[in-house]
Amino acid sequence: MPEILSQQEIDSLLSGISFEQPAPAAVVPDAPPEREAITFDFRLPHRLSKNQLRTLQAVHESFAEALSSYLIARLQTTVSIGVTSVDQLFYSEYVLSVPSPSSLFVFRVVESDALAILEVSPQLVLAMVARMLGGATEGEKKARSITRIEQNIVRGIMQRALGDLQKAWKTIADLNFKLERYENEGDFAQIAPTSEIVLVVSFEVGIGDQKYLMNLCFPTFALENVLAKLNVQHYSGFPGAQRESSWSKEILKKVGQTTVTAVGVLGTTTVTLRDLMALEPGAVLRTGIPAAAEVQLVVGSKPRFMGRAGVSNGQLAVKITRSVSEQSKTEQSNG
Repeated sequence: MPEILSQQEIDSLLSGISFEQPAPAAVVPDAPPEREAITFDFRLPHRLSKNQLRTLQAVHESFAEALSSYLIARLQTTVSIGVTSVDQLFYSEYVLSVPSPSSLFVFRVVESDALAILEVSPQLVLAMVARMLGGATEGEKKARSITRIEQNIVRGIMQRALGDLQKAWKTIADLNFKLERYENEGDFAQIAPTSEIVLVVSFEVGIGDQKYLMNLCFPTFALENVLAKLNVQHYSGFPGAQRESSWSKEILKKVGQTTVTAVGVLGTTTVTLRDLMALEPGAVLRTGIPAAAEVQLVVGSKPRFMGRAGVSNGQLAVKITRSVSEQSKTEQSNG
């Protein structure tokens, strides 16, 4: 049987135990809050660096500018194209994002013998077809499969788009693109394994008041040699990166050499046709403007400056006192 302790034995045991209160925790003044831990997904593809992505975005912005200029002349309406995003993801994820039906123009990167995709929304294709055939720019609201005739109509535009894309890529690599075939489903394109990382460049195309989507999909193995050479220094070589510094100086240089005609209006008056027919040399017309008053200096049929008439180096001249905009501001403040 287990031995049972008496109350005296229990009291003697408890008397030998000392109960100590825990010391209060030290308070650290202005302690920074703990940062929240974020779960990292090791499956996220990060094969392209930020510098490479910025360079690729500049390349495709140049492509968008060239293609929009061509479409303005081809469709005879306002067209705007802008790059919305440059992403890297798995090819399986890209295929899942492709709507059905879609318009996929598969082209070949000749140097690497790999395939890439120019994805155009069916509504954009139908809007271009409608405009080229003399219709409105709205096109059809609902997506549908593109017929063989409609494919042939826009094929020339797609080939021109690849030509502009090839010229844009020339700034960093000598690549050639060749249109191969047309597909209306993403599953049928099969340009890369499902686990391959692809570069997807998204565009927003505006035709008239309507907005449409367009994507470019490159498998990264098709651009391995190019991506290895890309760095931030390439960015300064693009026409778009130095547009303001180079174009504006050249334009200002040419405009500065342009000759314009300036006319000093000493005064105006109104006469009847009878008085006009009776005018003879030596006749005096009263303008109602004092001789010492300011006169208008007209450039391009519009009054630009106010000045005072006089003589400079033996020739009649007008000394500019202020611009017409300054005069209007003064009149408004006085009023």
